[in-house]
Amino acid sequence: MAEQNDAASVKKGRILVFSGPSGVGKGTLLKRLFDETDFPLTMSVSATTRAPRPGEINGVHYWFMTREEFVAKRERGEFLESFEVFAGGAMYGTLRKTVEDARDRGEWATLEIDVKGAKRVVEQIPDATTFFIAPPSLDALRERLLKRGTESQEDINKRLAQAEIEIAQSDFYQYCVVNDDLDVALRELVDILKRSA
Repeated sequence: MAEQNDAASVKKGRILVFSGPSGVGKGTLLKRLFDETDFPLTMSVSATTRAPRPGEINGVHYWFMTREEFVAKRERGEFLESFEVFAGGAMYGTLRKTVEDARDRGEWATLEIDVKGAKRVVEQIPDATTFFIAPPSLDALRERLLKRGTESQEDINKRLAQAEIEIAQSDFYQYCVVNDDLDVALRELVDILKRSA
């Protein structure tokens, strides 16, 4: 009986959804949010069929799986959202159980997903809090992508074209944070989270 009371007393956690163009600094901003605040944040680890990049660890950065495994899980309804980046490319998805378990523990499940994924999550979980992390400009984003040195010029051009599409849909999100100066963006994000808690 005591265990049931304890479980019932845990305040249900939140779902935070973060989107933004590749190279905008979402990962860096979220790392600092996790490291420098005492919010009950937990990162929802996405699943993907792409190969791990150097230094990436299965279950930490992503759940890496074969296309066959991914499709089987999707067919069983195990994903809250899933999609294919480019035709014939890698598949990504958010495992439903990961998010629900975190929320039941009173944690703030934090999702870093694209615009399409965010829309699918909000359709199913309307009380999710959504953030779009925007670059100060497309030129600034191009410079960041070039400095990363992880993509070819063709890939960078694709990412910039995708960025334009995503930025055009930023009005869908409850909050838009421009990541020009990381410290300023972090302070704005913390303020929003405090006000909306």
